[in-house]
This record gives sequence, structure tokens and C-alpha cells, in this order.
Amino acid sequence: MSEASAAPVPMPAKRRGAQLVMLAAAVLIVMGAYANVGLAVEGKLPSGMLTYGLSLAVLMSVAYLVLAKFAPWADPLILPLVTLVNGLGLVMIYRLELAEMAGASSANQIMWTAVGVVMFAVTLIVIRDHRMLQRLTYTAGAVGLVLLAAPALLPGSISEVQGAKIWIRLGGFSIQPGEFAKLALVVFFAGYLVAKRDVLALAGRRLLFIDLPRARDLGPVLIVWVVSLGVLVFEKDLGTSLLLFGTFVAMLYIATQRTSWVLIGILLFCFGAFVAGQLFDHVGARFDAWLDPSNAIYYGNDPVCEPGGAVNSMCGKSYQVMQGLFGLGAGGILGTGLGQGHPDLIPLSFSDFIFDALGEEIGLTGLMALLMIYALIVERGLRTSIAARDPFSKLLAGGLSFILAWQVFIIVGGVTNLIPLTGLVTPFMSQGGSALLANWILIALLVRMSDAARRPPPQAIQNEGLTQVFQR
Repeated sequence: MSEASAAPVPMPAKRRGAQLVMLAAAVLIVMGAYANVGLAVEGKLPSGMLTYGLSLAVLMSVAYLVLAKFAPWADPLILPLVTLVNGLGLVMIYRLELAEMAGASSANQIMWTAVGVVMFAVTLIVIRDHRMLQRLTYTAGAVGLVLLAAPALLPGSISEVQGAKIWIRLGGFSIQPGEFAKLALVVFFAGYLVAKRDVLALAGRRLLFIDLPRARDLGPVLIVWVVSLGVLVFEKDLGTSLLLFGTFVAMLYIATQRTSWVLIGILLFCFGAFVAGQLFDHVGARFDAWLDPSNAIYYGNDPVCEPGGAVNSMCGKSYQVMQGLFGLGAGGILGTGLGQGHPDLIPLSFSDFIFDALGEEIGLTGLMALLMIYALIVERGLRTSIAARDPFSKLLAGGLSFILAWQVFIIVGGVTNLIPLTGLVTPFMSQGGSALLANWILIALLVRMSDAARRPPPQAIQNEGLTQVFQR
């Protein structure tokens, strides 16, 4: 069969229609929440509701059209689910803006959402075959390391915010390069592990019921462990450190199916966390706040500790966490209702603590529904990994899905005091541009791989009739 006679199988119209209906339903849910906030706070529908609704609908229509054109066989659930989460984040930031929460800006977040959708579209258009990324394995690794290390090498006046050196600020522009570094490093991990998985899967000595790897094969996990500790020490970024090391260990397990790598990763993490907690005050303070959250101190007339103001160490080690827990407690099972809580009393409720702020108003029931949406996005990504037809795609899809799930666990666990607070943000919801853009690119890569995994083989229409020849 010649290339000229082969053509991709078009996606059935019913599938496209179902995806469009789900996307419209997501936009309508968001608009209902937006109207609810306006009615609760101001007693009337928001004045910009029509503009807001049309903007969101146009953005998601563009994303849908690009997806239908360049990735027609992609999982139809991913885009509507992400639209719903992103839209609810916009609603909550608008809610905080009405509460005069310092730093909350719904207009800026809509702008960043628009840029994120553009990045989503550009990624799908430029990367027609994700397997080309395998040829850039070591280039991606080098780019990821440069992006990860750049803030630590720059002066604090350019890179430091609230003690953590994770930003690059030039004039009125700021970017968090670590958010993009994680994507580049996942590509590197996938390419490297595909090439080395046979060696890393070899068993050494057997201890009880576990086959330990050979000592000479411990190099990669030790190197990533040291790099993650370097991020923790020099940039004071516990979140990225945990995200980086956890993702590599998870992908190492996916590649080798060796439980021993997971156990080694857990042991290395516990040892590194213990040593860092003993040697570095900023790490020890996080653990102290986790173990004793009632250590919050409120200095009544100090403006830095006033609700809605900036928060520093004078407010107590656990002030932020305690305020978030109070908000969740006030929300209870069903919540106070959108627009009827006091999320402005939670510091950084538009970024790190947006999960707690939203939880006060939608309650435990609403938060469980939100976590189920995240779980569905991750499940669709893992389904893509299982269906992928080559090892690189399996590892890349699995790694991207895990990094999204791991990030949600880390931030939700931190703000609910399940684990120490790390400073990560809730994907697609928290205010800010870097994380939102990086996560939209992540979704574009998952969509691209989903399209490749679900697309039927090419068709050949023979001259004699309608006989179809499928090629693998």
C-alpha cells in the first residue's frame, strides 16, 4: 500500500459531539458558580458575567477546534475535566477579589488562562509525533537542570520570595522556571529509563522477599536524590525537591517493575528529610509546624499578621495552616455556600491555600468531588500510558500523570496538615502564570499521546472496492 492511498481514520461524529457537549456542560457549571458568587456577595448577577462567560467559552472552543483538528482521537474527557477545574479556580479567585483579598486578580488569571490555552494549542500543532521527544532526551535533561538551578545562581533580589529562591524577576515580569523544568526532566527520565531499563531491572541479592538491585546500578537514583537535596538546600524549595525525586522513583518502578526501587527511594527520602531537618532551620521549621500546628501566634496589631496581609515568621510557624484548618472546619460537610464564607481570613488563599478557601464554601462534599475530577484526569492519563504502543510513550504518559497526581497530593496534604507544607500550588486553580502554563503544556502532551494510543491503524482503500487493509 502506498503512502498516497493511506489516510488517518476520522473520529466518529458522535465522539466529537459528546466531547463538545461535555465541554459546554463544564463551562455552564463554571458560569453557574460565578453567578452564585455574585448573588451571594453583591445580591445581583456579576456585571461582567456575560463577558466572562463568552471569554471562557471562546477559549475552550479554540482548544476544542485545535484538538479536533490535530488530535481527533484523543481522550474526549481530558479537556472538559481540565476546563472545569480551571474555571472553578477562576471563580474562586473572583470570589477572593470581591472580598478585597490582597493579590487576588481574576482579570490576570483569565489572561494567564488564555495564554495557557494558546500554549496548549501550540504544543499540539508543533509536536505532531511525541516520539520525537525521545531524540531530545539529553537535551531535555540539560534544559531541565538549567531551569532548575537558575534561581539558585541568581542574586536574591531577583530570585527570592518569602525565603525561597524559585523565581526569576526582571522588571515587571516574573517566571518560576522550576514549573517548566519538571516537564523537561520527565521527558529526560522517560528517554533515559527506556534506554537503561534492562540494566536497572537486573536483580542483585535477595533480601527476604525482595530482589535488591545491584550496587553499581544505584547511581541514577542517588544522583537524582542529590539533585533534589540541592534544590532543598540552595533554593529552600521543599515542594519541587519532593516532586522531582518522587516522580523519578515512580517512573523507575514503571520502567523496571521492581518494588525494591520504591523501598530504596522511600529510605533515601526519609534519611534526607531527617538530615535536612536537623541541619537547616527552614526545613526544621516546616516539620515543627506539621507536628505542632497549634503553635500559631497572632500578634493582634501587627499589620503583617492581619488577615489578608503578608505573612512572615512573626505570625508563628503554623499560622497559615491553622487558619486554613479553621476555614475547613467552618465549612463542614456541605460548606457555607459560594460567596458566604470568609476565605479572606486565610493567608495566601488565592495561591497556596486556595484548596482550604474553596473548602470553606463548598464543604467536604464539594472538595471530594473536586478531588474526584483530579483523579479522573490522572486516570485518563494512566489509561493512555497502558494503551501506548511503545515504551517511551508508556513512561512519558505515566510520568506526566504521576507528576500531576503527586502535586495534588503534596499540596492538599500540606494545607490539611497531613504532611508538612511544601509551598506548591493547586494545579489549574491557584493564581499565577508559570504553573498554569506548565500544566496546560502537560495536558497537551497527554492529549497528543492519547491520540496516538487510541487512533486506529491507517486505512487503505483498494481500487476494487471498499476493502480496508489495516497496518500495524
